[in-house]
Amino acid sequence: MLLGMAFLLGSCTDTPTEDTAPPPNIVFLFADDLSYQAVRALGNEEVHTPNIDRLAQAGTTFTHTYNMGGWNGAICVASRAMMISGQYIWNAQRRAKQWSDKDSTALADSWGRLMAREGYDTYMSGKWHVAAPADHVFDQAKHVRPGMPGDERGKRWRDINEGIKKALIESGNVKDVMPAGYHRPNDENDNSWSPYDTTFGGFWEGGKHWSEVLKDDALGYIEEASAKDNPFFMYLAFNAPHDPRQAPKSFVDQYPVDEVAVPKNFLPAYPWAKEIGNGIGLRDEDLAPYPRTEYAVKVHRQEYYAIITHLDEQIGLILDALEASGKIDNTYIFFSADHGLSVGHHGLIGKQSLFDHSVRVPLMVAGPGIKAGERIEQDLYLQDVMATSLEMAGIAQPDYVEFKSFLGLAKGEDTSTHYPEIYGAYVNYQRMIRKDGYKLLVYPEVPKVLLFNMEEDPLEMNDLAEDAANQEQVQTLFNDLLQLQQKMEDELNLQPAFDAWKAAQKES
Repeated sequence: MLLGMAFLLGSCTDTPTEDTAPPPNIVFLFADDLSYQAVRALGNEEVHTPNIDRLAQAGTTFTHTYNMGGWNGAICVASRAMMISGQYIWNAQRRAKQWSDKDSTALADSWGRLMAREGYDTYMSGKWHVAAPADHVFDQAKHVRPGMPGDERGKRWRDINEGIKKALIESGNVKDVMPAGYHRPNDENDNSWSPYDTTFGGFWEGGKHWSEVLKDDALGYIEEASAKDNPFFMYLAFNAPHDPRQAPKSFVDQYPVDEVAVPKNFLPAYPWAKEIGNGIGLRDEDLAPYPRTEYAVKVHRQEYYAIITHLDEQIGLILDALEASGKIDNTYIFFSADHGLSVGHHGLIGKQSLFDHSVRVPLMVAGPGIKAGERIEQDLYLQDVMATSLEMAGIAQPDYVEFKSFLGLAKGEDTSTHYPEIYGAYVNYQRMIRKDGYKLLVYPEVPKVLLFNMEEDPLEMNDLAEDAANQEQVQTLFNDLLQLQQKMEDELNLQPAFDAWKAAQKES
């Protein structure tokens, strides 16, 4: 691995001249449910991610990268639609509806087709979860996976009425209804599920862990592409570390449960879980018992770290194959994730919130001319990868692509402000603006407004919104959020909720 790292680091310092360089190859490594907090190179010393760290050392890391959110509980659907279309969230939702028609002309505007029109061989493997057919977006699509590994009992539980679910959970009578892997562990004697028991299916369905299948697919394509002169674009989308968080026993054993830390912002329950769309009945939240216990959170984080380390091993093998192919000197490699995950932060388990643990992701890029070992704090959206890849390939960015290329930032040539503020949305339950080191959250259904100083309080534990000294800032950020909504074509009217919240503050 050290030799490979040296090779990769060296490859990023020699840049062919524009007159002689052929179009670069582009590889996009995409994880699912991977928070920025779950990578060692980004500060988590509990987790082992030597190959993701290797990419960080070889290239540039953007430490403040965000997903805009989602229009339903499957946040990955919106995230991936934005990535493939290059459009902001609500426009991407409209575009996704057009994609459902396999003969739609909108498919020609997708990321893969843009690359193919300019002479790229395009390939994808892994999680898709996009309305457009994968084999209509990429020349080759192999082992196209669904949104999550699951089974019929899981679907049965998801289809049960929320009120019935709540009654079953409160009574403790869920054993015959809730599938294995949900509402667990209840205590240290709960052995109802094991992440390395292959009989539970999930990632093990088909006989080999899905992350390993994707790795094998990638190695096969790299061998095929190395014999050709055509530039290639690879979209490699792991389902990991999405639940069910399964990994071989040797990876789970790296994380003894009594050594796993509980997040500092752990809560037994989030006070407005139902009002922000995170209550009983949301599949992600039903994975752990109500109320949350520290032990349950430790077990879920143990399994989260194990599948991340297993994922990291597959990434390392893909990097090794790229180096051995002879193509690495003219290849850009991106690594990111569709969104983050709570896994115990704020009393939540899933990703349907606008806290940083759920909307902020790792983002790294390595390749010709990219600074090695560089860290940039500029706020970005993860879907900027799409626009950046177009610039790398010398493809003019179409007018409908709304995200921005960060190639200039990664090469140290662009010192301008990329985005002055970051927007976030989850259905009609939550809205967010991040600007000038602060984050404002609006919960219309409560109604509630929260303000966090992200530089002093990165875990978002101290709400400053009700302090009299902060009222002007709250109002200013809210006005900025309204302007962002117009830009994003967001039709949710936040004003009544904001006015009701202000009135409640005056009464108190």
